[in-house]
Amino acid sequence: MYKEKISAWVDAHKDEMIEDICELCRINSEKMPEEEDMDMPFGPGAAECLDTALDMAEGYGFETCSYDGYVGCVDMNELPHQLDILAHLDVVPAGEGWTVTEPFKPVVKDGKLYGRGTADDKGPAVAALYAMRAVKELGIPLKKNVRLILGTDEECGSSDIKYYYSQEKEAPMTFSPDAAYPLVNTEKGRFPGHFTAKFACSDALPKLVSIQAGTKVNVVPGKAKAVVEGFTADVLETAAAETETETGIRFDFAVEGAVTTVTATGIGAHASTPEVGNNALTGLLVFLGKLAFAPCEQIDMVRKAAALIPHGDVNGQTLGVSMEDELSGKLTLSFNMLTVDAGSLDGEFDGRVPVCGNNDNVLEVVRSRMAEQGLTLLNKEMTPPHHVPGDSKFVKTLLAAFEMYTGRKGECQSMGGGTYVHNLKNGVAFGAAMPETDNKMHGPDEFAVVDELVVSAKIFAQAIVDLCK
Repeated sequence: MYKEKISAWVDAHKDEMIEDICELCRINSEKMPEEEDMDMPFGPGAAECLDTALDMAEGYGFETCSYDGYVGCVDMNELPHQLDILAHLDVVPAGEGWTVTEPFKPVVKDGKLYGRGTADDKGPAVAALYAMRAVKELGIPLKKNVRLILGTDEECGSSDIKYYYSQEKEAPMTFSPDAAYPLVNTEKGRFPGHFTAKFACSDALPKLVSIQAGTKVNVVPGKAKAVVEGFTADVLETAAAETETETGIRFDFAVEGAVTTVTATGIGAHASTPEVGNNALTGLLVFLGKLAFAPCEQIDMVRKAAALIPHGDVNGQTLGVSMEDELSGKLTLSFNMLTVDAGSLDGEFDGRVPVCGNNDNVLEVVRSRMAEQGLTLLNKEMTPPHHVPGDSKFVKTLLAAFEMYTGRKGECQSMGGGTYVHNLKNGVAFGAAMPETDNKMHGPDEFAVVDELVVSAKIFAQAIVDLCK
């Protein structure tokens, strides 16, 4: 019911919807320092984006509210809550390597909307807003309320949503358009490992001055840097050529006297799919392993860390935690952040743990392996996996809406990336990209397919009607 009306309305508002997405994507909303006295818990960029989105919704006749700048909400009506749509407006850092456009200058090319946040998650958020507009402006009667929740800290720990749910109850049903179709009802557990080491300083040459790699623990780094002292250009270039042949990582050098800054360039990726990237950090460690440093505790510890999570090992085999189950697939693990100076090492990895994993057979195993090498794992526990039964009326209704507008089979899937609904009892990820679309989320040239955003608005509108009628 209402399919023709919904489709016609969304098609007629397609250009307007894309421009609204672009308006939000022109704002750099990555997490920045808090400004306490101005309700900017994640900095001015996130606050500006949230204010802009709420103003947009108010302009379309919706009631909105803000939870101290952490979260903004858009309500369809004042009836009892039935459905929450949970999206986020914050983004990962822009990064380097963009070729189609600059990160915050969105552009449509060949049916794709390029720019940081177009797919993750501003495009889907606006598609959900337009779904609500369609239902509202078509006058379709509802007996329950749908609320669009717009968060601003999903990429850095979801403290925004923790704040929101400290004041509000979960809706009976929640979906987040922060993944891919058909529907994700199983999410792996999260193990963002953080480990450290201390050691005596040494001035013996040749030496490692420092390593600085990674931007966020959930991003496989496309670049990594080290500073070394006391090596000739020939030695460095030979090691770089050998490492590039072995790993595919490229190296560049900036020389100032006896000191050389080494930049490793690989391919960035989302930490839930480390196999599609080429980790510049672990590639850099391969390179450093080929250099004859003067003996010292620092370089010994760097080599031990590199040996525990070697380049190309994206399933935790060396750490002894490789595992797999039929419901959620293989464990993945990527070494994404590392800072080393003369007296300390601070590293972080991102683990995605299948349903069969837990603190005992994953976290404590890693802790033991690291302790054997003099590294201290700081984590006390990991986030457990998430699963919602696929035979619930809620899930079946969402899949039916997907099938209605795409002609494709709707079925439940699992994923390694955690979404906003990971800790919600009855929350699933639903859209907004088709399963074959690699929209380069968290990487350069991120894009959303325009037609997929359009059909998502239609699917979401149908879901609102069917769940809240």
